[in-house]
Amino acid sequence: MSRIASVFAALKAQNRAALITFVEAYDPDRATSLSLLRGMAERGADIIEIGMPFTDPMADGPTIQAAGRRGLEAGATMAGLLGLVREFRVTDSRTPIVVMGYLNPILSYGVARFCIDAAQAGVDGLIVVDLPTEEADLLLPDAATNGLDVIRLVAPTTSDERLPKVLNGSSGFVYYVSITGITGTRTATAEDLARDIPRLRAATDLPIAVGFGVRTPEQAGVVAEHADGAIVASALIEKLVLAGALAVLDDVAALVQGVRSARKAS
Repeated sequence: MSRIASVFAALKAQNRAALITFVEAYDPDRATSLSLLRGMAERGADIIEIGMPFTDPMADGPTIQAAGRRGLEAGATMAGLLGLVREFRVTDSRTPIVVMGYLNPILSYGVARFCIDAAQAGVDGLIVVDLPTEEADLLLPDAATNGLDVIRLVAPTTSDERLPKVLNGSSGFVYYVSITGITGTRTATAEDLARDIPRLRAATDLPIAVGFGVRTPEQAGVVAEHADGAIVASALIEKLVLAGALAVLDDVAALVQGVRSARKAS
């Protein structure tokens, strides 16, 4: 069983959802992103996404776009990102790490080489935002050979007919993009989630995590009542810019409590 599957199985037994946090590699520098990886895990983040800085992040809002630019200016490369994960694994063999980004850097690195190196570095899963369903075979075979989960994104506009095609070959969890639009702009309501999550559960047995707009402990708690995980990204990057890494870690601790308290009544 993969690290991601093991985490969700353990959380299901505890009747709670996962908190999934996000770090942009090398934002604003390598040392800070490594300290955030370690600190988020220490404060209770269940899974951590690490973003690949890219020059054309079309699905990202201004906050993550700016983080990617800072990362590139600080010298981020694919090899550098994998080096961060490798160093993180020296002290943490438990917390799943998911690399999130775009297809072009993987193609430039070489798909087979990337999957081998990512697995050896300690990466558990991949989210490739712009990988078309019809071209998933570019990545799926090499990812599967190296034990990497390929996590697919599903949107409110994904039809019932298309869902099985999108989810074919996916593993780890389903990333539900709970709003239409770019990251960090607005938040799905409890009513939205109560309507949408059952539709996804009818199409897959994989855990469902909700992102694109989850910002506060209260919002993360609402997500945790309906889904298997809450993903927080833009709000943490904004806090990094405004107040620094320690403030980000304080927010992570609060988000952990928001998620963990959501199902206590049940």
